[in-house]
Amino acid sequence: MNIQKTAQKGFTLIELMIVIAIVGILAAIALPAYQDYIVRSKMSEPAAALAEAKTSIAEFYSTNVNIPVDATEAGLLTNPDKPIVVSLGYTSSGGLPIVTARIRTGVIPSDTTETDYGFSLSGTTRSGNTLVWTCKSTTDGVVSGSTAAVVIPSKYLPSNCR
Repeated sequence: MNIQKTAQKGFTLIELMIVIAIVGILAAIALPAYQDYIVRSKMSEPAAALAEAKTSIAEFYSTNVNIPVDATEAGLLTNPDKPIVVSLGYTSSGGLPIVTARIRTGVIPSDTTETDYGFSLSGTTRSGNTLVWTCKSTTDGVVSGSTAAVVIPSKYLPSNCR
């Protein structure tokens, strides 16, 4: 009586269940992080629009040694035809420039209402005719006829605005 044992091939049910559980846990962690990444990548468009406005205002300031009074004088396109940015607002609060980018509804995941999200660059003058810019999420300075602005969660802002 010769009994030969054959080697078992393939995976057992418990091994497959463990692999499925691990993949599920990884997906539960990765999906929210990926969604945050997508929103942060969309914030590059308003950041670029603000950078363009910053350059225009800085050129005006270096030429005229004063801050532009309004968006037209600053040479800003206040209603750009862009997928993310609804409008650019400009105000000269106390002689200091503030440029704000309004973001379309639905770009921020928690945005279920018609709220205005925005983040802005505010300039401060220094000696030697230089402007120093500060970026932040804002509820003030969202101009151009907007109402009820809401602060963007900092995790979605560009790293220089957090």
